[in-house]
Amino acid sequence: QLQASGGGLVQAGGSLRLSCAASGLTFSNYGMGWFRQAPGKEREFVAGISRSGGTTEYADSVKGRFTISRDNAKNTVYLQMNSLKPEDTAVYYCAATVRAWGIFRKVYEYNYWGQGTQVTVSS
Repeated sequence: QLQASGGGLVQAGGSLRLSCAASGLTFSNYGMGWFRQAPGKEREFVAGISRSGGTTEYADSVKGRFTISRDNAKNTVYLQMNSLKPEDTAVYYCAATVRAWGIFRKVYEYNYWGQGTQVTVSS
C-alpha cells in the first residue's frame, strides 16, 4: 500500500513537499516514481528514483525545480517541489515498480499506486 500526502494550495513560486509512505512491501526492492494527472490529460511521468536512491530522472518540465528522494529506513519517498507554476496543478501519484536496472517512465511499468494528492498552484 502506498499513501501519498502533502498536497495543497500554493501560490506560483512557492514550494511543497509530497511524501509517499509504503507499507506491506519490502520498500528497498522497489523503484519509485511520481506521476501527475491534470484534468482532461493523461497521467504523466514527473520523477523516478532507483531502489538505492543512487539514480534519479526527471521530466524536462520539472528538471531543476523538483527533487525526488527516498528514505529506505522510513519506507518513504519524497518529492520536493520548488518554483511551482500554475501548469504544475494536478493530482500527484506515487508508484512502485519491481523492475530493476533503470528508471521507468511509463504508467504500465509500475505495479502499485498511491491514491493521489491534489496540488493546486494559483497565479
